[in-house]
Amino acid sequence: MPVFMDVHRNMRGITADELREAHRQDLEVQGTEHVEFKRAWADPESGMVFCLAEGPDADAVRRVHALAGHPADEVYPVTLEV
Repeated sequence: MPVFMDVHRNMRGITADELREAHRQDLEVQGTEHVEFKRAWADPESGMVFCLAEGPDADAVRRVHALAGHPADEVYPVTLEV
């Protein structure tokens, strides 16, 4: 299954609990698009949040985030890993 890294901007001040809740919301609806979210990271100071997911395509990842209430600003395929 293809792997994707997505980016959320403008989440300055996000807390660990808020990040955990946003990830939980993704997990709750991910099955509707055959996506599996793996991890999420955040930098509260810059407001950047990053999520790693497997799914059929970038649009499916976008749809899950939109359904969960926090649309991704960008979604990138991850084609190389070491």
